[in-house]
Amino acid sequence: MKNEPHPLSGLALIGFGEAGRTFATAGAWHDATVYDLKTDQTGTAAAKYADYAAAGVQGRESAAAALAHRPLVLCLVTADQALAAAEACAPLLASGALWCDMNSVAPDTKRAAATFIEAAGGRYVDVAVMAPVDPAQLSVPLLVSGPHTDVAVTSLLALGFAKVRAVGATVGQASSIKMVRSVMVKGVEALTAEMLLAAARAGVVGEVLSSLGPEWEGRADYNLDRMLVHGLRRAAEMEEVVKTLQSLGVEPAMTLGTVTRQRRLGALVAGSPNGLNNKLNLLTRDGTEMS
Repeated sequence: MKNEPHPLSGLALIGFGEAGRTFATAGAWHDATVYDLKTDQTGTAAAKYADYAAAGVQGRESAAAALAHRPLVLCLVTADQALAAAEACAPLLASGALWCDMNSVAPDTKRAAATFIEAAGGRYVDVAVMAPVDPAQLSVPLLVSGPHTDVAVTSLLALGFAKVRAVGATVGQASSIKMVRSVMVKGVEALTAEMLLAAARAGVVGEVLSSLGPEWEGRADYNLDRMLVHGLRRAAEMEEVVKTLQSLGVEPAMTLGTVTRQRRLGALVAGSPNGLNNKLNLLTRDGTEMS
């Protein structure tokens, strides 16, 4: 295996949402170059450049500028942009650059992205982020698969990630684990919201939660918080889960409902108020959530 440059000497990030900001800040990746589509839009450019400054990274005006001469790339865009990002960035990559696709998408989507990256002379890596990045930060568990897994694991550890594990030599193995797991994780969130909406309208929230166990008020509050803050992003991920299930011959009956429920809560765009009662008031007022 050829000698690899130290990751911090040549790191680029494509996409700078919650995950990118959290990782870059926790790792003090001050030499990293960064590009995010939001800098192309008048209404969001200033806020995104402020994010760059707060994290201490080197914002660039284009993907080409961010990727130039960079041997390691972390792609952290939204699920619906993962394939488009790979296609657009592939011809801009330095020869042999590692493209670590950390997006929550179906195995078939990752395999399609890998085709673009490998055809352009890059090295594609399937990375699954297995828990919320906040508060885990660089301790978030990462699963890695693909033919370049060994060098990717070494590079991710050198960036400061503490829990990196290889799960196979084939692109799609890591993402399969992530997608199938999300059926349960995001599905429980959606079921929690549906249960609480019904309980609130029946006036029996306290009784329902206590019947489930003493931990459930806190769990319900947390589940609603994740949906209110990240529901749109989670809905996009769950659409990829639908594709995964269909490719495996499994009817996504429950998961289709999860997509709908996550999108409805995420679309409220009112943020997540403190306390379970305040969240329920937001969801139930004027029938907003059900529209």
